[in-house]
Order: sequence, then C-alpha cells, then structure tokens
Amino acid sequence: MSLEQSAAADQWNRIGIRHHHGVNIALFSLKTQQSCGIGEYLDLLPLVDWCASVGFDIIQLLPLNDTGPDQSPYSAVSAFALNPLHLSLAQLPHTQDYPSLQRIVHDLQALNALPRIPYAQVRTLKKSFLQHYYAWEFASVANSPEYLSFVEQNDWLQGYSLFKIIKRQRLWQPWEEWPEPLRNPTVETIKALHERYLFEAQYHQFLQYLCFQQLKAVKKKANAAGIFLKGDIPILISRESADLWQHRDLFHVEYAAGAPPDFYAAQGQKWGFPIYNWQVLEQQDYRWWRKRLQVAGNFYDLYRLDHVVGFFRIWAIPLDKPATEGAFQPSEEATWLGHGEKILRMILQSSPMLPIGEDLGNIPNGVRPCLRQLGICGTKVMRWERAWNTTREFINPATYYPESMTTVSTHDSTTLSGWWKENADEAQLYTASRDWSYQPEITQDQRRAILYDSHHSGSLFHINLLQEYLAMFPELVHASPEQERINIPGTISDDNWSYRYLPTVEEIVAHTPLADAIRGMDKRQ
Repeated sequence: MSLEQSAAADQWNRIGIRHHHGVNIALFSLKTQQSCGIGEYLDLLPLVDWCASVGFDIIQLLPLNDTGPDQSPYSAVSAFALNPLHLSLAQLPHTQDYPSLQRIVHDLQALNALPRIPYAQVRTLKKSFLQHYYAWEFASVANSPEYLSFVEQNDWLQGYSLFKIIKRQRLWQPWEEWPEPLRNPTVETIKALHERYLFEAQYHQFLQYLCFQQLKAVKKKANAAGIFLKGDIPILISRESADLWQHRDLFHVEYAAGAPPDFYAAQGQKWGFPIYNWQVLEQQDYRWWRKRLQVAGNFYDLYRLDHVVGFFRIWAIPLDKPATEGAFQPSEEATWLGHGEKILRMILQSSPMLPIGEDLGNIPNGVRPCLRQLGICGTKVMRWERAWNTTREFINPATYYPESMTTVSTHDSTTLSGWWKENADEAQLYTASRDWSYQPEITQDQRRAILYDSHHSGSLFHINLLQEYLAMFPELVHASPEQERINIPGTISDDNWSYRYLPTVEEIVAHTPLADAIRGMDKRQ
C-alpha cells in the first residue's frame, strides 16, 4: 500500500510525500536577549527564519503542556493546558508600562547566565510577574470577542483552573488525599467551586489565553516560511492531573504503566502513570482523545506519538506491586494488533496532524508493519539500528524504509559525543564498519559524516537534536558531553530537563560557519 492510499493519506498530502529535514529543540533550553530565565515561546521566532535559511522545514519540540511543579515535560497536570512558564514576558502587551514588572524581567534575565535552569527561582519570579500582570491587564481583554471565544471553545479550562487552585491551596497534596467533596467532585461541585474562586480561575484561564496566542503566532510564522512545527504528545498523563481528577472513568487508576524486566532493567520499570480504560473511551467515542488532538492542532502540523506500542498493549502494574508482577493489557496477544490499529485509526481520523511513532525498544511482531500500512512513520536511532539477532553490525541508513524518521540521538540518550565516549566498544565496531580509524573522541570529520548519513538515509524524515549540529563547532557546546544531555531516564536529578544551550539564539543564527556546514550536507534530496 502506498502512502497516498494509507489511512494517513490526508495528513501526508498536507505535509508532502518527500524528504523532510529538521531540528529537535528543547524549548526550555533556549535563551535570547529577551528570555526570562528559561526558554520562551517567542524565542522560537528567530529560529524559524534560521531553519528556512539552512534548508530545514521542520522544528520539533518536546511536550509543552503545563507540568505544575515538575520539571519533566512528560509529566503534565493537563493534557490541554500549555505551560505558563514559557510565556514570553518581555513581549507581553504593555509590560514596559509597569516599572515593577520591568524589574522582575531584569531579575529573570540575569538568570540566563546560569549554566542550568534554576526552576525554583524562575517559577517564583514569573508567578509574581504574572499575578501582577493579570491584576492590571485582565480587565482590558475580559470582554473582548477573542477572549470570550477562547473560553467558550475550550471547556477544559474550568476543571483545569480549579485543579490548579486547589493544588496550590493544599501545597500540591495528592488529590486522593483531598477531603470530600473535593476528591470526587460532581458537576454541581465544579460549578460551585468555579463561582467561589472566579478571580483565581480567570487568572489561569487568562494565562492560557496568552500562551495560546504566543504559540499560535509561532506556528503562523513558521507555516508562512514553509516550516512545519512538530509537537510531542505523550501517550500517558500524570496521575496528578486535572484530567484524571475529573475523568476517572477513563482510566484504570488501580494500575500504573511501566515496562517488564529486560536486558536494560532487570526489575522492570514502573512509571507511575495510570493506564487507559479503552472500553469506556470507546463508549464515549474517544471524546477525550479527540479533543486532546484538536487542541494540539492549534500549534502543530505533525507530532511525535510517544510509546506508540502502548496503544497495542501496555505493561500494567498493580499499584502495590513491583514492576515484575505486572502483565500486559490486553492480556490476549492475539488481540494486540487489532486493538492498536483501531485506536490509531481513530487518532488519524481525529486530526489533520501527521503522527510519527516512537517505536523504540522491544516491539511485538506485526506492530511495525501495521504502522507502515496505516502510513505512520517509526523512529530510527542510528546507533540502535543493528542486526541484533545475527552479526550485531550496524545497518546502513540508506536501507531504512521510507516510512520512518532518522536521528542520531534522542532527548533520553547521550549525544553522539557522549555515546562515542561512554560506549567505546560500540564506537569501535561502528568505525570498523566504515573503515575509519578509531579515536577515543569522535573527530569532527566523523561527526559530520554521521550527520550527513542521517540526512541521506532512506527515511522520509531526518531530524536531529540542535546540540548535535552545534557540536560541529566546539565553541558552541559545553566542554563535557555529559553537560549536553537533556535527561537520564529512571533517575531523579536537578540536572534532568534543566539543560541550557551554551550559545544564545542570536549567536546561533549569526554563526555563518554553522549555517554553511548544515547547507553543505545537501539535504535537498
């Protein structure tokens, strides 16, 4: 079956069945002269022009949903709300009219000089700014057609706002420890609470209005420049989320998702996220999932569909048991393919965005062929594409099937430099396959050759982390490869998700040799 005949045919027609090249950016890691302590939505605007100038047509982003006090973008308190932490404060209307706000902006911008993102300080200062800004500016938009339409079209705002209010009042205590009727609110309870906390609720709704405005402005400029924005939709949602609090029937709250024991984790993995009650979701015509995709469509043209195998079967662990005592759901292996295909067809029918599946790890037979038949790309991380069952040799990227995305690393892995340094045996095997001379540190010629290969693979998508390109010029990256890593899965550390690019966005877009090097890879195939 051709892509033109696949279930994703409409999505492919919008994107174009051709080679696409792009960069994967951690928004929080950006810094511009305007940034306030952390990467902000409008920091992406100059990168749109830069991408167009070097021949890229995709900007991929990590999840941007509100995570509350959690640093991880994969632990959202709402499947719909954007993270107010990324609001571009200095560019909000009338900010310059308030000297006290200008002082906060100045204090936040001073934090850009720190090597890692100081989340606690950024949250405290941004909260102070936004509360004052709301008090002074909300009245000017409260009755505007644009704001009223926004509230009317996003009915999830009410529950999300109340969840945030109660969470903060109770110092982020788990909702399961809240007293009745807060723990199990009825429709009447939600309405009464909203009226009681109207001022605070409108504050959260106002922030979402501003977030939506800014990120939609980025998409508008990107699309005008021929650039597609690629989002990231995690398959699961945090147990401590407004969605779970309000819609418990959509989840099996007695289970936590995870992974069975394997070569990398002898005791398995327990992620803590609840699993879906697909039977109830189907009875409701998947309303929650459809709405989630529709909201994301405001900002993205395509998206990374996280842990796509989880739609076929997921490792479900009783809350009081270790990961070793979990089991796959559905339990019957014969039903997995039909189960996943039905859900993915619903997902394709619900949004014009094109999904690209994250299908890494132990994938059951039949899943990848099913994805290809549907027209959903998989993911090829070059260092992990090997003949594991035989010689363990690296697979030639030129042989990757078209329905895939090639990359040299991910946000959860070491960068290319880190892999070379920490996995010498694999690096030696790789250099041997290329008839290269092995060195303990990757040479710049080798780095550029691997990046070149990633952009000339058989895949239709070619996207790498921004720092992989920056590393072609040592002055643009930190001295140690460890400092260039975004996250180490399975660990709790302040270093996770606090990575900051060494150069500013202004320095990146002004670096002519970097732009020339990327253009020199001749990505227009």
